[in-house]
Amino acid sequence: MASTWRWLAVLTGTALLVALPPLVARLPAPARDVPAATLLARIQHSSGVGYSGYAESVGGLALPVTSQFGQLADLFGGQTRLRVWWRSGTDWRVDSLGYTGETDVHTTDTGFWTWNYESNAATFTGYTGVPRIRLPVDADLLPPQLGRRLLSEVTAGQVSRLPTRRVAGVVAAGLRVRPSAAESTVDHVDVWADPGSGLPLSVGVYGRGGGPAALRSSFLDVTLGSPDRTTTAFTVPAGATLQSGPTQDLATVIDQLGGAPPAARLAGLDRNPDLPTLGSIGVYGSGVTVLAAVPLPDRVAYSLHHQLKPTPDDPSLPDSDTEQVQLSAGPLNLLLTPIDFRAGAWLLVGTVTARTLQQAGRELTGSRG
Repeated sequence: MASTWRWLAVLTGTALLVALPPLVARLPAPARDVPAATLLARIQHSSGVGYSGYAESVGGLALPVTSQFGQLADLFGGQTRLRVWWRSGTDWRVDSLGYTGETDVHTTDTGFWTWNYESNAATFTGYTGVPRIRLPVDADLLPPQLGRRLLSEVTAGQVSRLPTRRVAGVVAAGLRVRPSAAESTVDHVDVWADPGSGLPLSVGVYGRGGGPAALRSSFLDVTLGSPDRTTTAFTVPAGATLQSGPTQDLATVIDQLGGAPPAARLAGLDRNPDLPTLGSIGVYGSGVTVLAAVPLPDRVAYSLHHQLKPTPDDPSLPDSDTEQVQLSAGPLNLLLTPIDFRAGAWLLVGTVTARTLQQAGRELTGSRG
């Protein structure tokens, strides 16, 4: 009889051990007594925290843009799966896992290597200085990068605590931001972070009117602590094709080669003081309420206009390029002003209302001679 009970105890213990991971995942996360202001400060100063893991981001922003901005449509309109090893801002590796292949980026203090597994090609892109403006890349959608960016200009009075939750096995403290600007189309941003280090682990951006997150990024697996240097280093595989990458993306080129510097104020929003007035792209507002004004060259403006305009591409419509084009994707609004073939056009995009974009368009096109 005693032997039978011992076997029952062994079997019961084994069953509990097998069931322990899913049971633990279902346990409510214990409360963490971290004030909202303290958590915000830790998140904003978490850039020095090392980590590794697997993250996924899902975007609901369908952007019908041309090939020059095609990567934006992929980033913000679909699912992005990322493996990451992060030692510092100049020493990290991010693998983008797609349905048709894998692309790895290894960053150093002199540039970065891009390795395309399917084509067996390694591309090195050297730094020529830190760009004032650039297009987003896959790594920007990692929860730590996205969370810090969204909360970088938020103050303690704009945040409140959310109930704790488990993210990738970590008991994470939640923080909610509600923008106060009347021009904003963002209802709130939720960030869950490791309460000790402040490292963001999950981020959600929600537009006004309810509904699912317009953009969500979360770790499914994460390890806090700096990974080994060998995981971020890159060695060119034998037989790989070597290439040199462009040192600047389209946004950087437009910013540097454009005309007059941006105005100090546009549509009631002040130009972001953290960006020096050295280029031609203007960024207005702060926090999660942002408006970007981009002067487009003729060729880019014409291509973008013909893809976005609601009328068919018909040569019998000679005045179609004089029309303004306006689109919305969740909390993101976009406006392309009519094309002036002497001065191009303006692309206005941001998390501001359609009325704000229209006012900005009138101010910009009215200033032309």
